Amino acid sequence: MNKIDLKRRAGDQPDPLEQANPVRLGTRLRLARQTRGLTLKALATAAECSESLLSKIENGKASPSLPMLHRLVEVLGTNIGWMFEESDSEEGIVFRAGTRPLISLDPLRRGEGISLERVIPYSPGHLLQCNIHHIEAGGESAGPIQHQGEEVGYVLAGTVELMVGERTFKLSVGDTFVFKSELPHWYRNTGTERASIFWVNTPATF
Repeated sequence: MNKIDLKRRAGDQPDPLEQANPVRLGTRLRLARQTRGLTLKALATAAECSESLLSKIENGKASPSLPMLHRLVEVLGTNIGWMFEESDSEEGIVFRAGTRPLISLDPLRRGEGISLERVIPYSPGHLLQCNIHHIEAGGESAGPIQHQGEEVGYVLAGTVELMVGERTFKLSVGDTFVFKSELPHWYRNTGTERASIFWVNTPATF
């Protein structure tokens, strides 16, 4: 009989981390961090852990200790129960207006004056990633960037300039686009008001 058996026979509750899905836990942790606009380094510093360990946890390659998890949820303003919930709102099918996470991107890594409204909350079960990109006047994405995948977008508001490969396009409300993500791409708001783009890509990249 091992120590765990003795503890459970004595009536102790099992450690929730023993039964946790590390990928789901990491996904929840990343979502909470991004929703609050924190970088990996900022969260790691506040929670007194290493940035490399936190990255492994978010990617489902490591599990936090219970004390560390307590520190993380305290910094993120959430609770451990939410981290272990098995189902999202309405079985992960419907996401109500006003409840979708709004993520402010790190200016040094993703761009200045840009926030993402999650249309599909991040989950390893989704092949698609879908956000509404809100770009403040003068805002632009960091880049150009390139990666595997395909992207499509629809301009909901404002005017934007989209660069794909060596071509530059002026887009306004109602215009759409599609391109292979392997091509270098970048965008910026060229108007005086906030622009919004309904943006879908696969696979998920952030």
